[in-house]
Amino acid sequence: MTFEERARRVKLLVLDCDGVLTDGGLAYDEEGRITKRFDVQDGLGIKAGQHMGLDFAVISGLDHAGVARRIKDLGIKHYFAGHVQKLPILDALCAELGIRYDEIAYMGDDWVDAAPMARVGLPLAVPNAQPEIRALAAWVSSAHGGRGAVREAVVMILKAQGTYEQAYRHWSG
Repeated sequence: MTFEERARRVKLLVLDCDGVLTDGGLAYDEEGRITKRFDVQDGLGIKAGQHMGLDFAVISGLDHAGVARRIKDLGIKHYFAGHVQKLPILDALCAELGIRYDEIAYMGDDWVDAAPMARVGLPLAVPNAQPEIRALAAWVSSAHGGRGAVREAVVMILKAQGTYEQAYRHWSG
């Protein structure tokens, strides 16, 4: 099956958080609280994907109130925090949504993403992913995590599915 055929099948894009939705950096404020940075272009990409029927999930190894807030703001219904073992989450999502692994794209950057990436139909990575993770990826974004990588992935999927122009027209007014 070609890459484009695999991308056409995608119904769910699963994202790692740190290093994919964010740049992976941790900043501490003066009271010792962690802050994270998200890219607004990634956010619009997610909204565009949702508008075109693409579902999203985020699985994070860490549990962070700021991440939960961003996920809520984006309307992502499937958020799993504090999970380093991600395959059981994907199994549950497949059962809940009635989809197969070959209908899932997964975007990761580090070792904890290896098992799901080896299983899904469309494994994706950011350019600064660990070498083993890049090797598993069928596609690597040119933008880094937290800097537009998710937007690139969504655009790639929408183009393969033939819905990119419709999404663009919707959001460009």
